[in-house]
Amino acid sequence: MNLLDIGVLSQRSGVPASALRYYEELGLIESRARRGLRRQYSEETLTQLTLIALGKAAGFSLMEIKGMFGQDGLPNLPRPTLHERADALDQQIHRLSALRDTLRHVADCSAPSHMNCPRFQKLLHIAQRDAAPGGTARKRT
Repeated sequence: MNLLDIGVLSQRSGVPASALRYYEELGLIESRARRGLRRQYSEETLTQLTLIALGKAAGFSLMEIKGMFGQDGLPNLPRPTLHERADALDQQIHRLSALRDTLRHVADCSAPSHMNCPRFQKLLHIAQRDAAPGGTARKRT
């Protein structure tokens, strides 16, 4: 088995050594040996780190990601959870696309002031409604 020193793993994965130590503390990855004080990891850890990065990019917490690895360190991705996250990303993309389009319109609006722009007023109204207690904005926990 070819082992990677923590510095080599950090360089190859782009993940700082401090994050690697933290991931190990959380049980996301596991060192296989030590050379002096330096941790050594299997090459499979690179795949695990890629999956962790993808999970983080998709909005999963580190604890959620940890639950997606089996005892053997191999991914055990729950399909219903992935579908739910994909649906949430679709909703976020829709909201962000609408926000982008509105901002572009407001930037180019011929109204004398942004406050006179009907689309900007609509954006403000929606933002106020979503920010109010019980609004429709999705709360992160």
